[in-house]
Amino acid sequence: MGNLLNWDSIARRLAAVAEEPVCDRDHGLSTSLLRALAHDPPSPFAVRRFHDLPDLAATAAERGFGPHVDQTNHSVVVDERVVVKWLTPPVPLPHPTPEIFAHLVEVGFAGTAPPYLALTRASDAGEELLALVTGYLPEARDGWEWCVDEAESGGTEFAGELGRLAADLHVALATLPGGSSGRQADPAARAADALAEALALTDGADGEWLSTRAADLARELEPLRAGVTGPSIRIHGDLHVGQILRWRDGYAVIDFDGNPTVADTAARQPAARDVAQLTTSLEHVAQVAIVRRGTPSAHAAAWAAKARAGLLTAYRRRLSDKGRPDLLDETLLRPFEVEQECRELIYAARHLPRWRYAPMGVLRTWYPEENLP
Repeated sequence: MGNLLNWDSIARRLAAVAEEPVCDRDHGLSTSLLRALAHDPPSPFAVRRFHDLPDLAATAAERGFGPHVDQTNHSVVVDERVVVKWLTPPVPLPHPTPEIFAHLVEVGFAGTAPPYLALTRASDAGEELLALVTGYLPEARDGWEWCVDEAESGGTEFAGELGRLAADLHVALATLPGGSSGRQADPAARAADALAEALALTDGADGEWLSTRAADLARELEPLRAGVTGPSIRIHGDLHVGQILRWRDGYAVIDFDGNPTVADTAARQPAARDVAQLTTSLEHVAQVAIVRRGTPSAHAAAWAAKARAGLLTAYRRRLSDKGRPDLLDETLLRPFEVEQECRELIYAARHLPRWRYAPMGVLRTWYPEENLP
């Protein structure tokens, strides 16, 4: 009876979650949910389990991640052992994360926070994902913190770890069969559209400079006209250093929700798409170090180049060791990197104007003034 009463209370709160997403005012809700999930929930709720939940202490406490962590959704740490990530608002199914979690567990990929379960609910509009529950990684910091520290100090030893982690992830995801394909745009047209939109949305002195480099950018996209001939796999879809946690026991990739700012991507893409986003994010880290830490530009640029090279070397070697060197099509890497910078400019224009300095700083590094015609 106690468990049913607990679910009654949870259900009443979640009935209004679409209009009033879970937030800091819901202190205690996440702990109550985990205790209730010792048993399967009543209809209309359902749970998909990946690993058994750990036992919580009788005095289990919960906390948020704090205002310094940029979160699209609302995550709560319970008992310093479990993270409940509330989707705000709930997301219609199918959603990539439950399928990916199940597959990664099946193939034994350990480079992520342990996935425990996904909580869903059926409604008149269809099924929706309410929450994801994973393990808490002690002393974890995301790449916008720890990697900026590395850029400031000049350390690049981490790059090999990231390359191996990304390769292991792609080898694991390459065996995920079928799945929703989504709308697959022609890669050349998709990249050209991104360039045109970036040019249209970037104003002022940055826009004037960018227009002087439009032909160079378009030229770098040319290899995409040959099309994609290599394998397309389920990729992470939003693989930047912010999705890589450094924690007490190493590194872990998180957040398999896909890229919320790009609507025209298929679930299955060349692995080079993820790799390009990861390498360009190292360049963004360098720009953050320049602006926020006062790191000299030349120092930051040299660090980014060395870190990028170390990551790619380790990634290629790991794919070869795993018997899957075919997963990386080298001809796609630079075009996808250029497209990614265009998308960063689009994101800045639409959502976060102050971020524009990062992609613009990267592009100015790639195309220095002295090389202007």
